[in-house]
Amino acid sequence: MATFGNLSDRLAETFKNLRGKGKLSVADVDGTIREIRRALLEADVALSVVKDFTHNVRERALGDEVNRALNPAQQVVQIVNDELVAILGGEARRIQFAKKPPTVIMLAGLQGAGKTTLAGKLALWLAKDNHTPLLVAADLQRPNAVTQLQVVAEQAGVAVYAPEPGNGVGNPVRVAKDSIKYATDKQYDVVIVDTAGRLGVDAELMKQAGDIRRAVDPDEVLFVIDAMIGQDAVATARAFQEGVDFTAVVLTKLDGDARGGAALSVASVTGRPIIFASTGEGLGDFEPFYPDRMASRILDMGDILTLIEQAQEAFDEDEARAVAEKFATETFTLEDFLKQMQQMRNMGSIKKMMGMLPGAGAMKQQLENFDEGEIVRTEAIIQSMTIAERRNSKLLNGSRRLRIARGSGMTVTDVNQLVNRFEQAAKMMKTVAKGGMPNMPGMPPMPGAGFGGRPKPQQQKKKGSKSGNPAKRAAENAALAAGVKPQAAGGGSGFGLGAGKTKDGGPSEEELAALQKMLGR
Repeated sequence: MATFGNLSDRLAETFKNLRGKGKLSVADVDGTIREIRRALLEADVALSVVKDFTHNVRERALGDEVNRALNPAQQVVQIVNDELVAILGGEARRIQFAKKPPTVIMLAGLQGAGKTTLAGKLALWLAKDNHTPLLVAADLQRPNAVTQLQVVAEQAGVAVYAPEPGNGVGNPVRVAKDSIKYATDKQYDVVIVDTAGRLGVDAELMKQAGDIRRAVDPDEVLFVIDAMIGQDAVATARAFQEGVDFTAVVLTKLDGDARGGAALSVASVTGRPIIFASTGEGLGDFEPFYPDRMASRILDMGDILTLIEQAQEAFDEDEARAVAEKFATETFTLEDFLKQMQQMRNMGSIKKMMGMLPGAGAMKQQLENFDEGEIVRTEAIIQSMTIAERRNSKLLNGSRRLRIARGSGMTVTDVNQLVNRFEQAAKMMKTVAKGGMPNMPGMPPMPGAGFGGRPKPQQQKKKGSKSGNPAKRAAENAALAAGVKPQAAGGGSGFGLGAGKTKDGGPSEEELAALQKMLGR
């Protein structure tokens, strides 16, 4: 995750210095704590949080509770991971739904934190979980805020309640209150109230937010905060806690390149859990917040559970099983490849998914250089093919490849490279599906690497002339077919046959007779 990139790098460098040590001394622990403190402060983590964090890590690292099965570096990583989970809130928390619908969720925060977009993301996430959310346009101050919420609602495919035009017109408290009755009448089970923000904390903002809260009596008040806000996060969170008393926190812009201290400070300072995280600009870039998974990402240990959940959500299980069976029994086609690639795109950014793998920090440069547009270009090439061509790549002759290149806006070379890579991958997958071991590029063939693990029988090497001279090659092949062994070239013989057999260096009479016999057939 980009927000914690620098912190992850600094911590990884710190842990690297402990490798090879048989035992942790007090000096080793103090040096490590110093580096961790510096890394956290540079990441804009609140000073009070840093003090508590480093104190707890030091106490545990010097205590007797360390796992003797781990080496010193692993012990420190384990302790830091546990403490990160603790300051991020410990256990993950979910939305508390009302026993009697509708559940009312109020959003609060500064202007620019991304409340309106987040309202759409939350509504889409709830709709996927079989809820019927209603977005309420109670931000009547910011220019075009009502229009923006209507656009977001349309994109998310959810309903919106917007009786007032906004732009300074209308009473937000009345709109919020009336929305509850509207939702009850129309049988919406979740109401999401989007409230106004300000460029800074002020009394008017807090009074309006407090009035709305009293009017709708929400089940959840979510404090939406920009993860890139830095040290101001703590002061802002405290002000909203005193003025509105939110129940949970939502972090936005976690895909940014800021230092991310807000995420490590807010939960600890306010005592309120982080419940959701917004990880991109798309409406689907939204996920529940898990402290343990976030700690793993920060320490570059990956987030395999989230990756699995995204895969399960995006992939059709029946179709995946059908494709697996097809690997073993039939030919895997470009049509199948296109479907699989489109399902992968449904999971979101490939770069983000690769970033969830353990050790992704070591591949930072490769991830930065990864071109997501390559997938779009590949789709364009395959979609420019006919159904028959997708199902049988052997049909792709030169003229067809030229047509496909023109139709997709690519070059013939691009088409050739895609087809070659696909055919190699299809062959490898079929080998694996049948229980064999594929040959990897740059490696010699594995023993028993044929299908079913059986070694292929040795084939007789085809004999023939290797001469670069066409006339000489034809003559030598004709001689071989006639059962006459060509002699080594020498003496400037025109055909390279039997030089030295005759006085003038030409072929012998027997060889000439054999050649005439062959050529006269």
